[in-house]
Amino acid sequence: MATTDRQATTLALAHALSAAERGLAVIPLSRSKLPALRSPHRDDPAPSPCHGACGRLGHGVYDASSDPDRIRELFAAAPWATGYGIACGLPPHHLIGLDLDVKTGTDSSSALRELALRHLFTIPPTVVVVTPSGGRHLWLSGPPEVVVPNSAGRLAPGIDIRGAGGYLVGPGSRTDQGVYAAAPGTSHLAPAPCPRSLLRLLLPPPRADHPGPTAVGGHGQGLVQFVLAAHEGQRNTRLFWAACRAYEDGIGPALVAPLVDAALHTGLSEREARTTIASAARMTGHRP
Repeated sequence: MATTDRQATTLALAHALSAAERGLAVIPLSRSKLPALRSPHRDDPAPSPCHGACGRLGHGVYDASSDPDRIRELFAAAPWATGYGIACGLPPHHLIGLDLDVKTGTDSSSALRELALRHLFTIPPTVVVVTPSGGRHLWLSGPPEVVVPNSAGRLAPGIDIRGAGGYLVGPGSRTDQGVYAAAPGTSHLAPAPCPRSLLRLLLPPPRADHPGPTAVGGHGQGLVQFVLAAHEGQRNTRLFWAACRAYEDGIGPALVAPLVDAALHTGLSEREARTTIASAARMTGHRP
């Protein structure tokens, strides 16, 4: 390995350990910005994702850790790593990344400003990472009970979202395109809470349902069915979205019990369900 690569690996590890001190879970990245460790299942006849349950390294973001010993183990297994990724959606920050791209020919910064004006939110002071191409990553913190999915261009052209199961290239990482660096005056900040109006835009829209009549009407039944159709990994997200719509439409209080029952059927506990619904009530300006 060239001396410069060894130096880049040493620096990447130092930056990764510093990020871990702030509670961020990290993984080593190669110069291509991909996880540095290859999957241990790549040669399996019929590989199936185990998300690290096998105990071996090489499961991408599922290897992410904030434990210094574990991080050193990961980098020792990938001595060619020159950067690190920060896993999104994990406690304590439940990180959400807004990736403002400049390579698509769109003005993503203007698009975000237009969204902010239209939906009445302001991006608070937070960590900003400048990419080698001149783009920006904005770090925001989400509520623990909300699962924000990854998306590309859904919010607006040129704006990608890094949520649960995704990662952001950490500042100090060296890639084939250049070095990622924290914008001046932002490196000491903690990820700011995601504005409520923006958070609602980041959640997925409901699938079409065919509701039947209930005591709260067809629309209420549709929201309940939307929650019942949730798979593992999207239960909180769907419940939160449905509760927001219910409170916005004035049927929130009447729909609490049916939504809790639906959440219980998907595998959530009653405490988890009521906490999520209460969060939706607060976000929409209602008292839970």
